[in-house]
Amino acid sequence: MDIEGNLQRLGLQLPEPVSPAFQYVAVVVNDGLAWVSGQIPRAGSRILYTGKVGAEVSLEQAQEAARICVLQGLSQLKAELNGLARVRRIVKVTGFVASSPGFVQQPVVMDAASELLVQLLGDAGRHARSAVGVAELPRGVPVEVEMVVALTA
Repeated sequence: MDIEGNLQRLGLQLPEPVSPAFQYVAVVVNDGLAWVSGQIPRAGSRILYTGKVGAEVSLEQAQEAARICVLQGLSQLKAELNGLARVRRIVKVTGFVASSPGFVQQPVVMDAASELLVQLLGDAGRHARSAVGVAELPRGVPVEVEMVVALTA
């Protein structure tokens, strides 16, 4: 599978990976799996979206934020693996959505991330998923996405 070619075909590019600000690593590789830490919608040090979905952030903005989080995660993975050629499939995606009271469309927000992964990896982008509504996220962002990725040897 040619993830980078598919990115180009879709007119997308991976952002520069951002170093973690706290005491964790962006990616841990263990026993054929890569665990990608939660990624937020940012460009370098600039946060692209803040607020709660259903109040300050629209559903469409939250979906775009989720896609940006996926691109950030792939960027971190590419940096850790020196490329994306070892990516075999996406195993699990967890999405956290900072939700205003009564907002219950967390799965709709996360479908944007899931759809992007399928566009980039085909069937290997289909994954198990959780979409969780939360009260707050770091730096006031509306969405955070983490992934578990199966790798080839």
